[in-house]
Order: sequence, then structure tokens, then C-alpha cells
Amino acid sequence: MIVTIADTLGPDNAFWIDGEWLAWDSIIDPEEVRYSRLAELEREAALRHKYPNADLALVPYFGDLLTLAESYFFETGKHLNVYGDIGELFGAIMYGIKLHKNYAQGSDGKLGNDFVEIKTIAPTNNKEKTSVRLDRHFNRLLVVKISDTFEVSGRLLNRADLQKISGKFMRLSWENMPQI
Repeated sequence: MIVTIADTLGPDNAFWIDGEWLAWDSIIDPEEVRYSRLAELEREAALRHKYPNADLALVPYFGDLLTLAESYFFETGKHLNVYGDIGELFGAIMYGIKLHKNYAQGSDGKLGNDFVEIKTIAPTNNKEKTSVRLDRHFNRLLVVKISDTFEVSGRLLNRADLQKISGKFMRLSWENMPQI
């Protein structure tokens, strides 16, 4: 038995135009496009509501990287070296920090006219402490904590509110850090 295109495409599932059969599924329904665009706009509005200061293009990367770190840990018992990047993306999404290029000296990004240093407390850090170099150029400090259950939170501090000390490094404890 020979099957022709006319047998597979016909008046029940296609239409004849300009000398060829076109399947109904190849036709773009303007109503479907409108609804899919509407769904896209609704998703964007929900993200904008949840993250009002974010560059929305970064949100999926943050979620994917956090999910990857978590699943890798639960699968292998080892940690990926991505927590600093997760902390920086968190700062960009939650606070609207405009990140500098990787390995820029002095600070990690800008928030308005302020330079921001971002320090991340990883789930591997049982004492929930970090240190910051005071010889760096920053006006604000964001400390991001990733818990052992991979929940992320942050505290944004003004440099002027940090304790005045002599020396190059300051140790900070999540527990004793003010919440602003």
C-alpha cells in the first residue's frame, strides 16, 4: 500500500492553499499567542512584585545556581565553590546592586552612588562568621547567609555603622550583626 501526503493530510486535518496542504497545527492562532504573551507578562509581573529591584534576567540564574548547589550537596555530600556567586546574584536581585565585572578590585558592585562589598557566609561555615578587608573601597556592606537548608538571606550595612577598629580585617558574626 502506498501512502501519499493527500492520505495523511486532507480536509479533516489540513487545508489546501497555493498548491499544497497545510496542517492546522502549523497555523499560529492569534488568540493563543495573545494568551501566551499574557502568561509571560503575568510571570514577569509576579517576579517584579517579588523582586522589585532586580534585573529580572538574573533571577533564573540565581535559582538554577542555588538548586544546583543544593542538589549537588545532597547527591555527593560535597559543596560546589559557587556560594560567592550566589551571594552576589542575591544582592543584585534583592537589593538592585549593579555588579562590577568579575575580580574587580575594591568592591563588588554599586547601589546608587554607593560602592558595595558583598560577603557570603556559606553553609560550610558553622560559626556563621566572615571577615571583610577594610582597605577596600566600599560605602556599604552586604552580608549574605546561605543556611545549611539552602535558604538565602542578607543584611545590608552602612560602612559608617561598622565598629571602628585598627587593622586591615574585621571579623563579623551573623548573630551579632544588626538588621536594617
